Amino acid sequence: METLHLTDIALVVAAALACGLLFERLKQPAVLGYILAGILLGPSVLGLVPDRAPVEALAELGILMLLFLVGMELDLRAFKEMWLVSLLTTLLQLGISLLVLVGLGKIFSLPLGLSIVIACALALSSTAVAIKMLENINEMDSPTGRLTIGVLIAQDLAIVPMILILKGFAGGAISLTIFAKVALAVGLLALLIWYLSRRERIHLPLIQLVAGNHDLTPLAGLLFCFGMAVITGLMGLSAAYGAFLGGLILGNTSERHTMTEATKPIQSVLMMVFFLSIGLLMDLGYIWDHIAKVMVLLLFITLGKTALNIFILHLLRQPWEQAFLSGLILSQMGEFAFLLVTVGEESGLLTEGGNRLIVSLAALSLAISPLWMIVARRLHQRAPKGIQTLNQLVILIFGRELRFLSRMAARSRAFYSGAKKETRLLEDHSPPPKDDA
Repeated sequence: METLHLTDIALVVAAALACGLLFERLKQPAVLGYILAGILLGPSVLGLVPDRAPVEALAELGILMLLFLVGMELDLRAFKEMWLVSLLTTLLQLGISLLVLVGLGKIFSLPLGLSIVIACALALSSTAVAIKMLENINEMDSPTGRLTIGVLIAQDLAIVPMILILKGFAGGAISLTIFAKVALAVGLLALLIWYLSRRERIHLPLIQLVAGNHDLTPLAGLLFCFGMAVITGLMGLSAAYGAFLGGLILGNTSERHTMTEATKPIQSVLMMVFFLSIGLLMDLGYIWDHIAKVMVLLLFITLGKTALNIFILHLLRQPWEQAFLSGLILSQMGEFAFLLVTVGEESGLLTEGGNRLIVSLAALSLAISPLWMIVARRLHQRAPKGIQTLNQLVILIFGRELRFLSRMAARSRAFYSGAKKETRLLEDHSPPPKDDA
């Protein structure tokens, strides 16, 4: 292996570790740190990873492992409690997004496939970021947490038909056979969920055979992930769909915990590469050149998704406080938006400019999501009292931060004044310079 390649690997791992640690210290998901590491290493900043091909190859495996992990961690028994509200919420999110985007596409003469890619990307939220936010506010086991996780599970289930539909648009028009494939995929998934949710745990002979072996257990997990991906790929469905099914089946076996622990390190590395590749994709020059458009769209997405989520959940008779908090937590674009961009690009639905725009919006949406939740919750707490002036609004939103900065500034001034006095005292008591003569 060439020294340059080893250097690239060392840089990638070091940057990902440093940025991941930074975001964990800030109580934010490490995946945001991986995206930042990709931005720093990419052509827009330092340009230390000029060749993205090896990273992209590993990132494709990372996508499969991401879906495999999502399938393994789906709690079907918890989902049964909220399945109707969760599915209706996801269907309404997707349906309204499609109506709005297809309508705007007609007005601005956008291709139908492009409008559908954007609508699907907007309808999904980030499981990693949302769960981290629930943990930070101690709402994981609350009714709000169960509602939010139920919606996230329904969105994760929706990604499979989305991928198949987008692949069906290859060539500019949707193929009639895609409807049969979507029906097959959805039917098989529904049947599997029904079967697994009715049983305690299933037993797989191969998994039981290697369960006690620390070396073979992770290999069996990888075989299940990539083997299912190959099978569904040969069936004309999607490799990602197979990985998801593999995770769903393994997650409902008696060896679920053992298999999760064994494959977690591999999943973590490949998912790190996936999110880092997103950062490498980001073009800061493009964002700067289109800063007004990006910021307006980002504001529209954040406010629009929040309002839409709250409206739908309240429409489905969820209590106001739960609908409000869950709507805030689900306000960002999800990590699967990047997967949909990849599928859209492969199907010829996205131009380079469209690709850059969606990637930029998704990454920025993920980054500002925790900040937006803080701002919105403070506004919600203040709303009954009313806001009369802009000054009150600024103090309400950023009061704590402004007070912190004020204290730091006061300490800096005190330190500077003390240092200045000590300097004067030293000058007053210093002996006069000797005369050389």
